[in-house]
Amino acid sequence: MALSRIYPVLIFLLLFFSCLGPGRGARNYPDNEVTLLDSMSALGDLGWEAYPAEGWEEISVMDERNTPMRSYQVCNVMEANQNNWLRTRHIARHGAQRIYIEIKFTLRDCNSLPGVPGTCKETFNMYYHESNNDNLWFIKESQYVKIDTIAADESFTQTDVGDRVMKLNTEVRDISNLSKKGFYLAFQDVGACIALVSLRVFYKKCPAAVHNLAHFPDTVTGGDSALVEVHGSCVNDSEEFESPKMYCSADGGWLVPIGRCICKPGFEEGKDYCQPCRPGTYKASAKDAYCTKCPPHSYSQQEKASECTCEKGYYRADMDPRSMACTRPPSAPENGISTLNDTSVALEWRPPRDSGGRGDLAYNVHCRKCAPDGRKCGPCGGGVHFTPRQFGLDAAKVLVSGLLPNTDYTFSIEAINGVSDLSPSPKQQLTVNITSGQTVSVILKERKSKDSITLAWQGPDRPNGVIVEYEVIYYEKNQRDQNYTVLKTKSNMMTVEGLKPGTTYVFRVRARTDGGYGSYSGEIELETSQEDMLAIGDPNQSTILAVSIAGGVVLLVFLVACFVVSGRHCGYIKAKQDPDEEKMQFQHGRVKLPGSRTYIHPHTYEDPNQAIRDFAKEIDASSIRIERVIGAGEFGEVCSGRLKLPSKREIYVAIKSLKAGYTEKQRRDFLSEASIMGQFDHPNIIRLEGVVTKCKPVMIITEFMENGSLDTFLKKHDGQFTIIQLVGMLRGIASGMKYLSDMNYVHRDLAARNILVNSNLVCKVSDFGLSRVLEDDPEAAYTTRGGKIPIRWTAPEAIAYRKFTSASDVWSYGIVMWEVMSYGERPYWEMSNQDVIKAIEEGYRLPPPMDCPVPLHQLMLDCWQKERAERPKFSQIVNMLDKLIRNPNALKELANSSIWEDPITPEFSVNSVDEWLDAIKMGQYKDNFTSAGYVTLDSIIYISVSELSKMGVTLVGHQKKILASVQSLHAQGSHVQV
Repeated sequence: MALSRIYPVLIFLLLFFSCLGPGRGARNYPDNEVTLLDSMSALGDLGWEAYPAEGWEEISVMDERNTPMRSYQVCNVMEANQNNWLRTRHIARHGAQRIYIEIKFTLRDCNSLPGVPGTCKETFNMYYHESNNDNLWFIKESQYVKIDTIAADESFTQTDVGDRVMKLNTEVRDISNLSKKGFYLAFQDVGACIALVSLRVFYKKCPAAVHNLAHFPDTVTGGDSALVEVHGSCVNDSEEFESPKMYCSADGGWLVPIGRCICKPGFEEGKDYCQPCRPGTYKASAKDAYCTKCPPHSYSQQEKASECTCEKGYYRADMDPRSMACTRPPSAPENGISTLNDTSVALEWRPPRDSGGRGDLAYNVHCRKCAPDGRKCGPCGGGVHFTPRQFGLDAAKVLVSGLLPNTDYTFSIEAINGVSDLSPSPKQQLTVNITSGQTVSVILKERKSKDSITLAWQGPDRPNGVIVEYEVIYYEKNQRDQNYTVLKTKSNMMTVEGLKPGTTYVFRVRARTDGGYGSYSGEIELETSQEDMLAIGDPNQSTILAVSIAGGVVLLVFLVACFVVSGRHCGYIKAKQDPDEEKMQFQHGRVKLPGSRTYIHPHTYEDPNQAIRDFAKEIDASSIRIERVIGAGEFGEVCSGRLKLPSKREIYVAIKSLKAGYTEKQRRDFLSEASIMGQFDHPNIIRLEGVVTKCKPVMIITEFMENGSLDTFLKKHDGQFTIIQLVGMLRGIASGMKYLSDMNYVHRDLAARNILVNSNLVCKVSDFGLSRVLEDDPEAAYTTRGGKIPIRWTAPEAIAYRKFTSASDVWSYGIVMWEVMSYGERPYWEMSNQDVIKAIEEGYRLPPPMDCPVPLHQLMLDCWQKERAERPKFSQIVNMLDKLIRNPNALKELANSSIWEDPITPEFSVNSVDEWLDAIKMGQYKDNFTSAGYVTLDSIIYISVSELSKMGVTLVGHQKKILASVQSLHAQGSHVQV
């Protein structure tokens, strides 16, 4: 090739290469780019094909290390009708669908070449050809697909060469949707003076990453701008909590992390990996965040412990949580007391001194009986009844009935708990011995008159203690159920007076000792005579004690009153002894089944401090280091700081403190939020770390969210996020609300200001206030201990009837969607709360924010359905957003570019229906409105879709546009006389 043909370019190349200096081959590229071809790194000939032969030519120069550097150039500017082609070798695409081509080149300014004809060019063309064959010799020009015409931003002249001015052009182009094994690149020169200094061909990938303990592999990006959904695999020693996945974007970045893995039992989370628990610590559940110290009376000697081994003599029941201290069986009950009454005995005792460290104490009662001669003993048998039961008694007392007279009984009372059956040692028992009541044996003698009967009896042979008195009961024969009389005497004789002449009476007698009542004697029937007579014996031989009937009745009334008082007292004791039963029945009107995840309202606790103990971990104040004040709440300051717990890594936290001088009610209200927060465990719910209640100031410790509240964060970064990123934020909020809804918790204050954002753009629901009280002030609407809830976030039924449900939370979520898509704009702008209420009642709904996709605004409208049953559930919302994330093309149609085109602005004013229709470019329907009787502006305020259809306005887009304008007219009522 003639030197005059290449000199203008070659000189510049030599100068350029010499300035690259050492190390020009050590080129560093981003981690998300994979190079398929780099001409600057080639060690031998590039081997590209040039045709015709006198066109492109490969040149080689040496750098300072004597390493050859190769490039191609062409400069046939002196000849017209140039068509010079240069084709690369076959380039394998390695599965990539989108390929990027980076060209570095120099180009000579045609005006700086003297005598050059007008056919000189300052551009060249780039083509490609897909092929599965890596050994094609010839490709027709018609088989190439043009990529682009490449023009130089900077061209050089002869003066530039003399001044050693470097003017290197860099251009990047891409080709998409490749399907064959590889491709060829070709460059066409049509009459330029150009040199290809370097060519790099590469594709983009999302580099391997670990997020939320899930490993995501190198992923090649999709064609065009489609996202590639990638499911992550949990790192070693972890398991799925919620299926982890992310989306690989077209530019090689990971988007929208969903789900997470959690470390298995025996492991805790480190930096992108799970590390084993150290000796002396354990982690029982994968849902636990960190390893914790073994509970009392237990230990772990090896790493990776999922539970701690109990010390000798201590045990853990199968149903005990692994975090519970090991316990032991209780000691024996103490101070047994028996009260005998006829054939029943009331046994009472004191609880054991040592309960074994457990709260599930119960009692078993074992019974043995012996015959009067003491020779034959055995189990009591089925004739003896225990009230309320014989085994598993909650209270330290039992009533035993059905005892046989004149029988020795031994009752063994043992205390048991949940680990009693695990101990090989025999259970310790309390023994109570009694002899059942003896029967008054025989009536010795009697004497009758017309209105009295005197009878005498013999006491028991083997009384159970000293006889205190006898009890005589009598009634007229066949009238036992109607009327009977009870008389008492300390003697073994009694004269009963005031009887009816010639009437048969039935008598029974029993003895009472200091050990209780014995059994009644058999029934004795005696009849009064018509005249006084001596029946048996001498009346002068005994002293007769008579007790009046009135005295017996008074005594009976006294006993009944004592029984009533005693019954009331027992009922009170039972209620106090069974608090768990009361809790189970009043948790939001539901029975809390074992294993269920149901929110428990702190107000169901009689002692609010118990709720704190149940749901919030107490933190030693010395573990907290406060660094700076970041805000203020109703109860005090909000600060950021660090929390360092024993055996755990230091973390950033937010600290809410209770200001000095608080009342007990303020303290309860302040800690109630922690009682609520501590029940939740979800990646999109703010996490409670613990509370400080044992010293001042009282504090609530939560995870720290670096980017603060969502509304403020969006305002600071107006317009800086992609639609997919915003949808990812909305998906996180919806996932957190789905979790709350599944737990039957109603938030009632869902708004962007109550969503917190961390450094990874993960949104988390916060502010779990309790009380919402309707006020007379319409601008305040509701008051909570966390501040006021504006009307504009609240569902209509909640405003009118205080009907707060998950459906009302869905309404609020629709407002949050609008806030997110408008980057924190105030809902309903500067409309008053009264106007907002009125507009919503009349069907007005917020229009789509600028650049809001149609599906997102439609989802907002679904959330704002008047009938709460027609609103979507949070589970459905999560599914809808997942579908949109998987199919980004569905988000390309913008709502404000179609249905909401040409909206009426608040400053717009019309005076008639015709003017209004012209203003919204619907003038073709003037006759339709006039014929239907809509001739004044106030008549169109309540127009509906069905009415528009009857009038002949059948196009859905026109219907929506007219209705949107009607709502806008109504909202700016100051301009329209209605």
